[in-house]
Amino acid sequence: MTRQESFKRRIRARMEKTGEKYGAARRSLVEQATRGGRIWIAEPELDDEAVRTATGRDWNEWCDLIDAWPGHRGSHADVAAWLQSEHDVEGWWSQTVTVGWERITGRRLRHQRSDGTFTVSKSRTMRVDVEELRAMIIGDRDDLFPGMTTELRSKPTSKSLLVGMDSGAALFAFDPLEDGRVRVTVSHERLPSPAEVEQWREYWDAWLNAIDQG
Repeated sequence: MTRQESFKRRIRARMEKTGEKYGAARRSLVEQATRGGRIWIAEPELDDEAVRTATGRDWNEWCDLIDAWPGHRGSHADVAAWLQSEHDVEGWWSQTVTVGWERITGRRLRHQRSDGTFTVSKSRTMRVDVEELRAMIIGDRDDLFPGMTTELRSKPTSKSLLVGMDSGAALFAFDPLEDGRVRVTVSHERLPSPAEVEQWREYWDAWLNAIDQG
């Protein structure tokens, strides 16, 4: 097998693992050539400079350190607690370093939560009648989500509304702005795969666009 064929196989393996398209998977693998030989399965939220400034180590250094710890095969909480107790990484940063390590090593992919499911969020700032939109989400969802089975899972009076979808559940939040517009945010939780993340990302982008124009 030639080196080019081997590289293409790695790209396809990464695509299957992360749900990335070919170009994105290829760019990630090319970038990894400058990362000291460690293969990054998925990207952390923050770059090397940010984590080094806050914690004194870059991502590869943290990954090497955690991998060398005998207890690293425990839970997310175990790793975060170890970072706090043994390396003085406090609070939010202990969680951030743990999640970054999980993504880089493939224990947690982009958008993946600790329970193994995935979450995707989309938002749009628009001029919309919030009470009318809330009323439709609460009681007239057939017009909002045609051809889809939905179920209201929060109280109608809740500030944010949770709706069960064909896959997972979507949380709708409404934040009024001073200029009279509203930021509408949809957080779709409990998706089973990276592929569904991309499918629902496109769906919610089109849905928010339709609401904005409606």
